[in-house]
Amino acid sequence: MDMPEISRREVNRLGTAAGGVFLTVEVVAYVVLGIMLAIAVLIGVGGAALSLWNAILAWGEAAALVLVVDRLLFVLMVVEVLHTVRVSFRSGTLMCEPFLIVGLIASIRRVLVITLEASQAHQPGKWNPDAEALLNSTMIELTVLGGLILVMVVSIYMLRRSEREQG
Repeated sequence: MDMPEISRREVNRLGTAAGGVFLTVEVVAYVVLGIMLAIAVLIGVGGAALSLWNAILAWGEAAALVLVVDRLLFVLMVVEVLHTVRVSFRSGTLMCEPFLIVGLIASIRRVLVITLEASQAHQPGKWNPDAEALLNSTMIELTVLGGLILVMVVSIYMLRRSEREQG
């Protein structure tokens, strides 16, 4: 059954109007999200700077170093998400690579935090069943994270290679 010609025009007009409204909502959402991420970056940089200052004052404390590294890598992740929003806003498409980079940074951040915490908790010469269980679970987590990092790096490489071949 064919729709009458007038009905098709009305549907097309309604579709065009709805598309314009949805585009406006999308643009406003990107702008608001970008502003909120920028504010989060500024707060994160301030917090990281304060943590770095405290680490300098507490020279040699591993816990202070863990906090600084954690906060700096978190800020780096938020900046990468902000970059993704900016690129998506300009191109009108959602890109995979920035999300892979955020995942890569998050995984590396977790590896660094785990290793710094483990080095802080390590007490040479003392055997403890709880410490052995913690070591085993830490090694499993590090192995999984290492595999995840490898998969993300290969994925980024493959995306860039396919973009070069296409363009």
